[in-house]
Amino acid sequence: MKKIPLIILTGPTAVGKTALSIELAKDLNAEIISADSMQIYEYMDIGSAKITKEEMDGVVHYMIDEVKPDYPFSVSEFQHRANKYIQKITNENKNVLVTGGTGLYLNSLIYNMDFAKSNSNSKLREELEKELEEKGIDYMHEKLKSLDEDAASRIHKNNTKRVIRALEVCLDGKKMQDFSTDLKYNDNYLPVIIVLNRDRQVLYDRINKRVDIMIESGLVDEVKKLLNMGYNKDLISMQGIGYKEIVKYLEGEYTLQEAIEIIKRDSRRYAKRQITWFKRYKESKWFDLDKYDNTQMLKEDILNYIENISKNV
Repeated sequence: MKKIPLIILTGPTAVGKTALSIELAKDLNAEIISADSMQIYEYMDIGSAKITKEEMDGVVHYMIDEVKPDYPFSVSEFQHRANKYIQKITNENKNVLVTGGTGLYLNSLIYNMDFAKSNSNSKLREELEKELEEKGIDYMHEKLKSLDEDAASRIHKNNTKRVIRALEVCLDGKKMQDFSTDLKYNDNYLPVIIVLNRDRQVLYDRINKRVDIMIESGLVDEVKKLLNMGYNKDLISMQGIGYKEIVKYLEGEYTLQEAIEIIKRDSRRYAKRQITWFKRYKESKWFDLDKYDNTQMLKEDILNYIENISKNV
C-alpha cells in the first residue's frame, strides 16, 4: 500500500506557523489538520491564538472547534479523528498539511502508537499529558520517582511515552511492568517534518507581545464567559496556559499584572520544551526564520525541500 504523505509544519508557540501554513496549503493544494491541544475547543479563541475564518482565507481546516471545553479529549481521540480526516482529504485528491505544536498529537500520527492495545484510564492519561505539557518531563519523572522509584530508575526521563504510561499505571493502583520502549514509524504515512525556529530572544519577545495582544483582545472577558457558561475551572481545557492564570486573577489570587507575567513566563518555558521535543525528530528539516528577509523566500525553500523529498521516495 502506498504511504500517504503527511507534510508537518511545526515549531514552538508564536514562531509564525499560522500565516505560513495558509500560504503553503494554497501552493500544495492541501487542507490543514490542526495539531494544537487548545484549538480543538470551542469558545477558547483568544487564549489559544486560534486562527480566525478570515485568516483561513478559504483553506479548509480540521480539528479546530472540534469539541466543547468539557469534552474529555485525549491523544488517542486526536489520532482517531485525524486519521479519518487524513483519509477524507486524500480521497479528495488533496494533500494533507498538519500544523501545530502539540508534540504528543504529532507523535500519534508520525509513530505507530496503538492506543487500542492499552487497557488504560483515558481520563487519567489525558490529565497526565496536560500536566506534561504544562510542567515538563523533569517534573513528571520526579513524580514517577516518588510513586515507583524502581520504574523511574529503569525509564529514562526523555522517554516521555513510558514515563506517562508508568505514571498512569501507578496512579491506577498498579506497578509498572513491561512496556515497549521503541517508537516505530507509522506504516500508513510518509511524514515530511518541517520545524520552524527563531533566535531564542526574538521568539521570547514575540511570545511576550502575543500575550499582551491576547489581553488587549479580551482574554479576561473570554475566561469570564467560559465560567459563566458553566465550564468549571478544574476542567482539563481550563488548565491551559492563559486560562488558569486569568481564573486565579478573577479569584483574587493574582493581580492582573501578575497573571500576565506568569502567562508570559510559562509560555516561554513551554516554547523551550517544545524545541527540545522537536529535536527528537531525527528526520526533520529546520528552518531559521531570522535568516529570511521575506515569507516568499522561506516558502520557496520549504516547497523545494518538500519536492526533493517526494522525488527521492
